[in-house]
Amino acid sequence: MISFRTPHFFSARQPWRGWLLPLLLSLLLACSLSTPAAWGQPVDDAATADQRLDGLRKQITTIQKALDGDADLDDATLSQMRADALAASAEADKVAEALAPTLASVQARLAELGKPAAGTKDAPDVAAQRSQLDRTSSALDAQVKLARLLAVEATQASEQVSTARRAQLQARLGERTASILAGSFWNQLHAELPQNLQRLRALGQELGNAARATPWSAWGGLLAGIVAVIGASVWASRYLLVITATRVPHGRLRRSLHALAVLVLALATPGLVAELLAMGLRWEGGLSEKTSTFLSSLIGIICFAGFTAGLGHALLSPWRVSWRLLPLPDALAHRLRHFPSMFSFIVVLVWATERVTIVINAGLSTAVAVNCIVALVMSTTIAYGLMRAERCWRQLREADPATLVTPLWLRCVTVLLWLALASSVISLLVGYVAFGSFIAKQIAWVIVVVGSTYLLTVLVDDICMLLASTPPPPDAVNPVLATPKARDQAAVLLSGIGRAIVVLLALMLLLAPFGEGPGELFQRVGKLQDGLAIGEVAIRPGALIQALLVLVVGFVALGLFKRWLQNSYLPTTNLDSGMQVSFITLFGYIGGVLAVALALSAAGIGLERIAWVASALSVGIGFGLQAVVQNFVSGLILLAERPVKVGDWVSLGGVEGDIRRINVRATEIQLGDRSTVIVPNSEFITKTVRNVTLANPLGLVQLKLPLPLSTDADEARALILAAFVDNHDILDTPAPSVQLDGIDNGYLMFNATGYVGSPRLSYGVRSNLLFDLLKRLHAANMPISKPSTMVLSSLPAQPEAPPISAVAAAPAPAPAPVPPLTS
Repeated sequence: MISFRTPHFFSARQPWRGWLLPLLLSLLLACSLSTPAAWGQPVDDAATADQRLDGLRKQITTIQKALDGDADLDDATLSQMRADALAASAEADKVAEALAPTLASVQARLAELGKPAAGTKDAPDVAAQRSQLDRTSSALDAQVKLARLLAVEATQASEQVSTARRAQLQARLGERTASILAGSFWNQLHAELPQNLQRLRALGQELGNAARATPWSAWGGLLAGIVAVIGASVWASRYLLVITATRVPHGRLRRSLHALAVLVLALATPGLVAELLAMGLRWEGGLSEKTSTFLSSLIGIICFAGFTAGLGHALLSPWRVSWRLLPLPDALAHRLRHFPSMFSFIVVLVWATERVTIVINAGLSTAVAVNCIVALVMSTTIAYGLMRAERCWRQLREADPATLVTPLWLRCVTVLLWLALASSVISLLVGYVAFGSFIAKQIAWVIVVVGSTYLLTVLVDDICMLLASTPPPPDAVNPVLATPKARDQAAVLLSGIGRAIVVLLALMLLLAPFGEGPGELFQRVGKLQDGLAIGEVAIRPGALIQALLVLVVGFVALGLFKRWLQNSYLPTTNLDSGMQVSFITLFGYIGGVLAVALALSAAGIGLERIAWVASALSVGIGFGLQAVVQNFVSGLILLAERPVKVGDWVSLGGVEGDIRRINVRATEIQLGDRSTVIVPNSEFITKTVRNVTLANPLGLVQLKLPLPLSTDADEARALILAAFVDNHDILDTPAPSVQLDGIDNGYLMFNATGYVGSPRLSYGVRSNLLFDLLKRLHAANMPISKPSTMVLSSLPAQPEAPPISAVAAAPAPAPAPVPPLTS
């Protein structure tokens, strides 16, 4: 005999599942943070463990006997048995896990006592203690083994229940009854009609008696509540757009939150009205248990229908194009604007009719006829909506074929929908009513789940992208973590994780009719708390979350402390800016290593295992990563010994420029043309480096001028010295000087020197001095000899002036961004 029931989402035993779909994320949070009460009970002693194990053994034995018996178990009973088996398996694992530390402690104490030497006896107290420990160890070991055995048996029982459910579903879907097109079917239905009408009148009479038994004052209050709910819903629907536009930050989040508000409003309004009406019928408590259960399931069906209608209106948004979530043309959205309401009405009609046939215990022919008719109505409704959408889409494509292109995946989905609808109608007509009804209801269920998934994924993405679109505050705690790139990466990562969770929930809901309900899948997920053992390392979700929190807190604290050092403490010391940067970088390395070590320790990986892994990898580091390790160690030496620091002007292997950053592996040197050269840190340790600004930050400007022998030496000296003194970049201390080096080939060789604040200024100051000196010499009628003996140089300040030597004839150097550093 075929049993026709509503899907277990609206079953009488679990009426709360009518609200399951709109509360996806809430259920996930609740199921992940809580487990059945018995699971979390501690194992106090051996007696308590024995009691719990005995109860689990009886429960598993009852399930196994029920599966081995000849009784015809319905799907709801099998579903409950599977849930009980999974719960028993988790409970047995908990008992074994709770007893394991106690057993290990007892065995450790036995190992400490050791065994008595041959030919000797223990002291009486030691012998009594060893005997007691032996008995305790044996009892605990037996309990642990029994718990693990029961966990395996419970898992096997759950698999047997799943197999039975799948076999039952296949058998039910494969059974065939008389076709509704046959006259014999209708003759039998006509024969059952009087009895069904009598039962239906009895149900109506019971509801009428319950309504009349409720006082008029109670009905008045309930009706006032219904009016208030409807009025509040109308007011909220009118001002919802205004509230969303004014209270929500600008961006895509407005439309997704508006769609969610529309959905919640459509769900809550009919649900509250139905609940108030049911409260009036239950006022005096005169309803039977079966009728009260029927009302509870009917409320769930009404809520689901309201959710379906609200979902359709939220996604289509036919009157507000800018608030529409789905990328649909306006004409198509307007064409489908009435479909969500019609579809939700059919949903109420279908499942409410089936519930009525179950409550009145209608005959087989009546149940078959009702299921067939409601399935045909549902298939026809879906086909009608699909046909209208396709017709509108074709018209739009004919009007604008260049813009509107039908994606391949959409064509495939449309073809599959038509094939499924055709299979459902044909199965209903030829007598496979269960199969045809199942297909029609699953099509409707898939449509609702996919629409809800799309809405939730868009909402999650918009919420996460709000983080990326928000500029960092000017007083951000950690400027590195507050950069736009870091925020964008965090937003994209959170969005991906959130949408993956939503898709996982959707898959769980879609698989529910095939034996994996949400509750069962949540229980499977709960077993992941036991962890995954890889060798001697046990990876548990709780430990991973704890390690992630430790890592995040560690790096945030490190960033805060580095910021305090940089902005508050180090500026009060006598350290120069380069030393401050080096100190902060070195501290960042040490703090990062400590944070990673603490996170690994929180994950259950001890520091001794980290040391073992490091020693195991040392061979590979020695061969493959030798250069990397060498540069890393060299970077630490640079930060500690400080032969060069950030801001120094260095020359290394033909590369000359300012040090901008000392990283873990290499150092960045900025050249005079603003380009950057990356030099490995080992180059600064193993090769000769010329540090221009290490000992003295001053720069030397030196000019050698050849003047004719007839020139007045004192006048020339005063003129050159005046040019140096009048230049505002030349320092007063050390004072500039002009020396007469000697007479060379009939020329007076004047050597003028002056100091500037930095070697980087020498080139520009020397150029300005030359322009000024040429002007002064020309005004004083002092000709300059052939420039073959004129030397222009700019050097860092030295303790003493460098010795003057003859310079070979050479043209003056061409101007360059960085001057030469040799005389």
